[in-house]
Amino acid sequence: MAKQHSSDDEIFALRLARSAPDLWPMLEALYGARPDYAAFRADLLAALRQGWAARSDALKRLDLVRDLQPDWFQRPDMAGYVFYIDRFAGNLQGVLDRLDYLSDLGITYVHLMPCLMPRPGDSDGGYSVMDYRAINPDYGTMQDFETVAGALRARGMSLCVDLVLNHTAKEHAWAVAAAKGDPAYQDHYLMFDSPDLPAQYERTLVEVFPDNAPGSFTHYPEIGKWVWTTFNEHQWDLNWANPQVFLQIVEVMIFLANKGVDVLRLDAVVFMWKRMGTRCQSEPEVHMLLQALRACSRIASAAVLHLEEAIVGPAEMLPYLGRGSHDGREGNLAYHNSLMVQFWSALATRDARLMAHVLRSHFPDRLTNATYATYIRCHDDIGWAVTDEDAAAVGLSGGAHRAFLSEFYEGSFPGSFARGAPFQVNETTGDKRISGTFASLAGMETEPDLAVQRMLMGHALIASFGGIPLIYMGDELALQNDAGYLDDPAYADDSRWIHRPKMDWARAMAPTGAAAQVFSGTKAILARRKATPGLHTDYPCQILQPDPVGVLAFRRAAPTGAILCVFNFTETPQHISEDWLRAEGATAMHDLLADRGVKGGLNLPPYGAVWLT
Repeated sequence: MAKQHSSDDEIFALRLARSAPDLWPMLEALYGARPDYAAFRADLLAALRQGWAARSDALKRLDLVRDLQPDWFQRPDMAGYVFYIDRFAGNLQGVLDRLDYLSDLGITYVHLMPCLMPRPGDSDGGYSVMDYRAINPDYGTMQDFETVAGALRARGMSLCVDLVLNHTAKEHAWAVAAAKGDPAYQDHYLMFDSPDLPAQYERTLVEVFPDNAPGSFTHYPEIGKWVWTTFNEHQWDLNWANPQVFLQIVEVMIFLANKGVDVLRLDAVVFMWKRMGTRCQSEPEVHMLLQALRACSRIASAAVLHLEEAIVGPAEMLPYLGRGSHDGREGNLAYHNSLMVQFWSALATRDARLMAHVLRSHFPDRLTNATYATYIRCHDDIGWAVTDEDAAAVGLSGGAHRAFLSEFYEGSFPGSFARGAPFQVNETTGDKRISGTFASLAGMETEPDLAVQRMLMGHALIASFGGIPLIYMGDELALQNDAGYLDDPAYADDSRWIHRPKMDWARAMAPTGAAAQVFSGTKAILARRKATPGLHTDYPCQILQPDPVGVLAFRRAAPTGAILCVFNFTETPQHISEDWLRAEGATAMHDLLADRGVKGGLNLPPYGAVWLT
């Protein structure tokens, strides 16, 4: 035992030394001028050491395995599935009964949507957390959670959970203490004695939920404070300028890692740092904080990845995967929101030129120690993140194009195949976001045969672009919009519940028609991805320019030979010449998806997808 203890101490010291250059300079810059910095530093080091000591032997072994295989999450056998526990399986015990279903589909990464203890009543879908160390009792207990984590690990599946960093629920113990007047906990939040400073900040802030939560501050007469509440009145923004917030969040991170979490989805990171005169989004200190948090995980729980939720434009998003001094040191994963937005844009216009321009102009062909989470739909709405500059580059008006996309996917544009619902319409800016399931936005209610092909093309796209493809629950079965949320007062004012239906297990166990086609097609796509080493995310993804404007193509430049991934965004067949294909690197002329040879050029059927070697 003494020898093992010595070995553990040595491993901790080595990991501390490895990550110290990523940690201490960030904290020195953020907090070094404070008189309590030395004590904070000592407390943080003790927390890291204690967290490592408390880690199980099985998880310490996993740390070692992933240290030796640092590209484990970049390999093509990674495929994700995202769901709300209650909507998928009722509770955590129910999840155990559905793991065979996920294995059969080819899933190796499972994201349990917000499962930590939320506030009672409206909790913003679980993102208003009152206890980071407890499970929502509707889902089970922390022991149930650990059981699920262990079962996933035994199947080679990684577990992802949400950790909200920008705010807590006002019922969180820290907030309760702050409301009672405890000055130490009032410093955990952004609280003001008068409306003067809030009014100055408001001049440059952007409202997140203008319909039901206008403004970014809430006045509480009973405590005589104005509190920063970016999202909702019940979500109090944390004060990350206070090092005690950093310390206590690190302790939470380690706690969850030691319960078996593989991926921490760090929610609302964009808003973590506030600066007067700005949008208070993506400030430089945010990236310093996130690099330091990542370093803490590498020291105390090296197997754990960080997925940074930053749904912003390309220039603002890429730093969350590391840029400049943060390159390779910040997030391991970030959502490729632009790929999702451009998929829907190209589908509506039958024109992939804007998509190709955005992907070519703003994104590198590979990343350092990081990759994308690629997706077509998620639990959230779709905001049309198309800049005026990008639209102009292909001869479009940005404002007009964004308005067109909203009308098209709401279903009000003449000839639209989509059936969506508006979310948070901002009359001042004209911004109208859209809700809807993949199937309903792809036209399942209006053109079911073509909708199936659109869905499979989308899944083939996210499986080959580079990153971890994420399938949102029910998309593999073509589940359509569920308007039943309108009958529930708890959900009726939030159209996002239209694309959060309960899992149809009868449909899943005996799929027919469109459900069977989409399920079998998605399963085949993930199997072909797993069998294709050239789709490793570290191999460059180079955007190409084929002649048909309705076709997107890119080259995955694997050392064993190029793979050309080609997608038809139109309902009409498209032809690409053999000369073009060979010039771009397709020498074997074999379609990996269909497992067949290609002769005389490529004839793409409506919404066809091909991975050509």
